[in-house]
Amino acid sequence: MHWIRFERGGQTGFGTLRDGVIQIHEGDMFAGPRATGAAVPLAGVTLLTPCVPTKMIALWNNFHALAAKLNLTAPPEPLYLLKAPNSFLAGGQTIRVPASYAGKVVYEGELGVVIGKRAANVSEADAAQCIFGYTCSNDVTAAEIIQKDPTFAQWTRAKGFDSFGVFGPVIATDVNPLDLHVKTLLDDKERQNYPVSDMIFKPAQIVSLISRDMTLYPGDVISCGTSVGVGSMKPGSKVEIVIDGIGTLSNEYKN
Repeated sequence: MHWIRFERGGQTGFGTLRDGVIQIHEGDMFAGPRATGAAVPLAGVTLLTPCVPTKMIALWNNFHALAAKLNLTAPPEPLYLLKAPNSFLAGGQTIRVPASYAGKVVYEGELGVVIGKRAANVSEADAAQCIFGYTCSNDVTAAEIIQKDPTFAQWTRAKGFDSFGVFGPVIATDVNPLDLHVKTLLDDKERQNYPVSDMIFKPAQIVSLISRDMTLYPGDVISCGTSVGVGSMKPGSKVEIVIDGIGTLSNEYKN
């Protein structure tokens, strides 16, 4: 099942998407949503992010292939940062060039885990039951900011600009994440294509371990880290994150 949020006629709604038609639901997407019997064509709405997280968590160094390329050892626990709500962006919307930064901005195609049930200090087995589904994520990064100051690594600023936390277009609830491949296309040319199964920490492990640090709430998104093929975007570029079984997250990068 593919869950989606949308805006139509000044009103926000959500539902399930199939064959280009949204079956509208009411209530809480994560707690017993009810079908209304109404439907609307996808072409007649504006897409929103498929959920509204309290936070977006992004992992670093979570793929064996990228760790090997960068000569990094596998971490003993997930390495992560937070992306603020101001950064959240839906598919079809514009990733904006930062006003205060003129350096390299890179795409990072990733799998996003969407939390469906409150998780606090949960076991790995219980963590699996806290996952609602999966989405596409583009963890956009102002790469040259991270090490700009030798006394302080600026991960939050580098990844927290307005429009840098891109995810969507749907939440897929009926996929096995370890069967998926993440592809990134830049101006229609493939730049990334890697298997999710190469993860160092798998989705349920990630949820369990992070839940020992901070409570996860329904709608929170964990962007699981990227692999080889990260590259820069130029103003005017189109970037697409494609995960078969979920969909295509497409955005332009502009001033």
